Amino acid sequence: MTTRRMTVSQALVEFLANQWTVDGDHRERSIPGMFGIFGHGNVAGIGQALKQANAEQPDLMPYYQARNEQAMVHQSVGYARVHRRLGTFASAASVGPGAANMLTGAALATTNRMPALLLPSDTFATRVADPVLQQLELPHDIGLTVNDAFRPLSRFFDRVQRPEQLYSVALNAMRVLLDPAETGAVTIALPEDVQAEALDVPAEFLAPREWHLRRPLPERAPLARAVEAIRGARKPMIIAGGGVIYSAAEEQLRRFVELTGIPVGTSQAGGGVLTWDHAQNLGGVGATGTLAANRRAAEADVIIGIGTRYSDFTTASRTAFQNPDVTFVNINVAAFDAYKHGTQVAVIADAREALEALLVEFESFRISDADAQSIAASKAQWDALVDEAFQPSGLALPGQPEIIGAVQASSDPTDVVVQAAGSLPGDLHKLWRVRDALGYHVEYAFSCMGYEIAGGIGVRRGAPDRDVIVMVGDGSYLMLNSELVTAVAEGIKIIVVLIQNHGYASIGHLSETVGSERFGTWYREYDPEQRNFQGEKILPVDLAANARSYGVDVIEIEPREDAIEQLRAAMATAKASDRSTVIHINSDPLIYAPDGEGWWDVPVAEVSTLDSTQQALIDYLEQRARQRPLLG
Repeated sequence: MTTRRMTVSQALVEFLANQWTVDGDHRERSIPGMFGIFGHGNVAGIGQALKQANAEQPDLMPYYQARNEQAMVHQSVGYARVHRRLGTFASAASVGPGAANMLTGAALATTNRMPALLLPSDTFATRVADPVLQQLELPHDIGLTVNDAFRPLSRFFDRVQRPEQLYSVALNAMRVLLDPAETGAVTIALPEDVQAEALDVPAEFLAPREWHLRRPLPERAPLARAVEAIRGARKPMIIAGGGVIYSAAEEQLRRFVELTGIPVGTSQAGGGVLTWDHAQNLGGVGATGTLAANRRAAEADVIIGIGTRYSDFTTASRTAFQNPDVTFVNINVAAFDAYKHGTQVAVIADAREALEALLVEFESFRISDADAQSIAASKAQWDALVDEAFQPSGLALPGQPEIIGAVQASSDPTDVVVQAAGSLPGDLHKLWRVRDALGYHVEYAFSCMGYEIAGGIGVRRGAPDRDVIVMVGDGSYLMLNSELVTAVAEGIKIIVVLIQNHGYASIGHLSETVGSERFGTWYREYDPEQRNFQGEKILPVDLAANARSYGVDVIEIEPREDAIEQLRAAMATAKASDRSTVIHINSDPLIYAPDGEGWWDVPVAEVSTLDSTQQALIDYLEQRARQRPLLG
């Protein structure tokens, strides 16, 4: 048996460089590169291995910098999404705080069902220098380290305690990472001494290895039950989620809905499954959904979920589906999601394969003409409301809807809009007119503040021929703006539309609905007499200057009546440039998007001395009365 003498880190880097994902005739590298921030925990291990690879074979495992460990994972997720989960990056961190910084990224990847390979360093396996700098010490369990916090956040976790364990750990990690039903954060903890230890590595471990994407076919009996339920429907509706995108099933979905006339509502992850102007596309559904989609959901007697995990936003906290006889047909590659809400009609299958099977079964089925006309009228009504919301108000501080409208009008069909947290995800879910399957990228499973810029860079890495438009509020921008340096360092172009409303717009509005009167949601100077931040003195913070300090181009929109015209001109300039541009615009956070009749369950204090909270409780109890168990 041919072997090579290598360190654990050198072997792992070369192993990862030779992993390939295969989907039909398509073949791409599973791990096209590695991010790394080095410290004493990994500089002699992973750091040395990457340096050696760079010196001997620069294309073997390209190394990329980041400014924050969390952001490395966000970039990986952005890349993975635009590659339909066929590839992702590895992220290496040092011991202690470096590893802990990645925890939020791990949770985001797992919640979104997105692959991300995490390589946090760990303390000495031998414990000869125990305790080392940055080591967590717990007297009840000396073996626990910071990395054990990854266990509940990862779909796979293991620790390489001895060099010989590398083979088993690495192969099992790749198995989970590239499994469409199991994927998420995959964590391999690497003790700093083991990283640098040597072993004789078999040639077959380092040889190119293909991981063929698993596309399970629907079983005959579950498919028959699904067909029977759909055929008996009077007002069926499809809820399309991210699984349709990851399965590249948009064409099959389009053919199916055109054949049957069944309308579609999309989750945040499902944005792009149909173009916005498709006759069967009613837009986003649920708490942040459109009027057209939510009214259809309320009356639908059969809900066909395809590739959705049915979050509380998608179900409007279980108030969206009001038909007392509603039946759920859930099609999902993961049984965990297929059986959500107690459905008795679960089809565990790949979205594309399931839709191909349904196309054969429904060649002669179509909704009634009256139902089709009602759907068309509802869609036309909502589109008119969006047109109205996009019209410039002429206010010096425009509302977010008209800002979205201006950015939309300035974008190309293949541009990718990126967002994650605040009021923008809800407004985009209602208003953004998606024209491409990969054109809508809103991370809303974890809705992580700070994801936007790093995630946008990851999207651009994965789709260098597309313009990436990152829309971000000042609250989220302040969480993780340092990754603009990464864009500058590598010449990665993104367009950042920074909307400053001097606070947390989304939570401010939510605070009003629960009777807390926007407490703690404004960015204001501290009032020592009132002991709060609720005054009128806006902070003298210059976010445009902050962005400019990183080396990106900055365009500032002045608060004037022609602010929207300025924004359109700025977008044209940014799109024509080959550099990253931040467009800074102020907005009025109290101008809202059209109401979609969605609801989100956020509890209200049952007892309060505040009149606002007492009234909020009355409203809350009225809404909660509409909740149902949704047993299908």
